[in-house]
Amino acid sequence: MQTAIKQISVILPAYNEEISIGSMVHLTRLYADKVIVVDDGSSDRTADVARKAGAEVIVHEVNKGKGRALKTGFETALTMGADIIVTMDSDGQHNPAEIPRLVAPIVEGEAEMVNGSRYLYGLEKNTPAYRRIGQTILDRFTNIQSGLKITDSQSGFRAFAASTIEKFRFNAQGMAIESEMLTDAGNAGLRLKEVEIGVRYDVDGSTKKPVSHGLEVLAAILKDMISKKHI
Repeated sequence: MQTAIKQISVILPAYNEEISIGSMVHLTRLYADKVIVVDDGSSDRTADVARKAGAEVIVHEVNKGKGRALKTGFETALTMGADIIVTMDSDGQHNPAEIPRLVAPIVEGEAEMVNGSRYLYGLEKNTPAYRRIGQTILDRFTNIQSGLKITDSQSGFRAFAASTIEKFRFNAQGMAIESEMLTDAGNAGLRLKEVEIGVRYDVDGSTKKPVSHGLEVLAAILKDMISKKHI
């Protein structure tokens, strides 16, 4: 049976990414029907560059965090009639050419959510040591909380069937949104699959406060675990 054509929208949450956002939008448009950039209170020309590159641009007047940016992006994508919604980082770490492989399990009816994993076959040698240690800790706690067996809980490269978006709380405003969404996916019993992706650590922005990011995520997971025990 022939698979129906799906409309794919890609969300690029962005904060001061004027250097990379133009090329990211151009490349992403090759693999998506719509590219949505959520400018999360940038002080540079991120919004203008993204708009000129052909993206639908939504601007937060003040910085609200990645969680809020994704929430805005998902709402916009649903309004625009997306069937499949992809999230990617806007700093160039992710390769838009991998979008077809990421969405394939949803298109083929094998999954409702796909997590792009850098570590599907183990932690790669190119991953900086501090990232490997932090990643292992966050993966373990996220999996305990979600009941899943995810190899890359902090991946920002994911695909979702549009019908799943109502299952997510979007309580986390910042970087903890990645783990929160996995917890929500696990609680909702979504069919989830991981596919291997590549990542670049040599681009501007790829090392934005990784330690504080990790601590923020871990604190949010622990808070969520404590709250669940008291329900």
